[in-house]
Amino acid sequence: MASGNAATASLAGRRILLGITGSIAAYKAAMLCRLLKTAGAEVRVVMTPLAKQFITPLTMATLSKNPILVEFFDPENGAWNSHVSLGEWADCYLIAPATANTLAKMATGVADNLLLTTYLSARCPVVVAPAMDLDMYAHPATQQNLRTLAKRGVRIVEPAEGELASGLTGKGRMAEPDAIAAFVGDLLTEKKKTLAGRRLIVTAGATIEAIDPVRFISNHSSGKMGYAIAGELAARGAEVTLISGRTALPVPPGVERVDVLSAEEMYNAAVRAFERADGAVMCAAVADYTPAEVSDTKLKKGDGELFIRLRRTRDIAAELGARKGGRLLVGFALETDDEEAHAESKLERKNFDFIVLNSLRDAGAGFRGDTNKVTLIDRTGREALPLLSKREVAARIADRIEAFFAR
Repeated sequence: MASGNAATASLAGRRILLGITGSIAAYKAAMLCRLLKTAGAEVRVVMTPLAKQFITPLTMATLSKNPILVEFFDPENGAWNSHVSLGEWADCYLIAPATANTLAKMATGVADNLLLTTYLSARCPVVVAPAMDLDMYAHPATQQNLRTLAKRGVRIVEPAEGELASGLTGKGRMAEPDAIAAFVGDLLTEKKKTLAGRRLIVTAGATIEAIDPVRFISNHSSGKMGYAIAGELAARGAEVTLISGRTALPVPPGVERVDVLSAEEMYNAAVRAFERADGAVMCAAVADYTPAEVSDTKLKKGDGELFIRLRRTRDIAAELGARKGGRLLVGFALETDDEEAHAESKLERKNFDFIVLNSLRDAGAGFRGDTNKVTLIDRTGREALPLLSKREVAARIADRIEAFFAR
């Protein structure tokens, strides 16, 4: 993945249509527009009527150096603002901020303002940067709308966690303008389809091992690293099957997702998909143990202690390692002590071609966050990477995968 400077450098000469909706985060659109212009992009702005309550058209016209479009026609002279022409003009349609209301309308095809009709006419890549309160973002309707849009190829810039306009703290803050500009620049950087014709599996997320109908054993994995890898491999032309434990993440564009819950379900899905694959990346956080007996009814609290007997789950990576032949197999190791020794042992035992080591001792690495700090280990040595975004880590892993197939 390109660095921030390299990504924004690719914006020079590009035509960006910036859509602004009615969110308090609209003030960030001014800085975003300025960054796009500074990078050499031509920017035109379309706003919803409500967006004018948060940032003035005069501000955006001054920064973009173009008239602002809000209505379907100019009421003074009748000039028509063609949504079809706007969609044809743009190299990228960036909607930032994108409210829950606008995302819902996009997902269902509602076209009641110029911004939405332009979306339905756009032939270019579409990027949305959601911005809303944490409960609205987490609501199943919003998450379903995001998944629907992702399946249709809309790129989503994940919102950040932090203090929100409501005074609450959580996920829903629009990503910062520099991150959005870099995302768009990276998207518009022409990627060679170096993995075209390759069929790859990625496992991601946490498995869930039921104790009874209510309780289960799981872990803190968000699936972000695996989803970033799946998206990067698909962007490079691979046919990607993403075998995913429970997560709220949208499916990356061009990726086929297979949903599973338990380690046993993930084992069956991975073994089945590997039969026709050229390789696999084992990024999921799979439970090593599962309850030996699952109660059909909720276990009641008693006076004494409760003991749950666990049995080993089947080792997915080891099974694929035994079957792989000359195919690619990439592993992950999340360690808390003797990290490199444990990772190198796992590399050999499970017949990986290389392994990605995470240490929970490293700040900014591990579960839930948007950054990671990893060491890539193979039989020739180690490459320790600095703290990077998970998208950038995914790109480094994809580079290694490309090198494997280029041998």
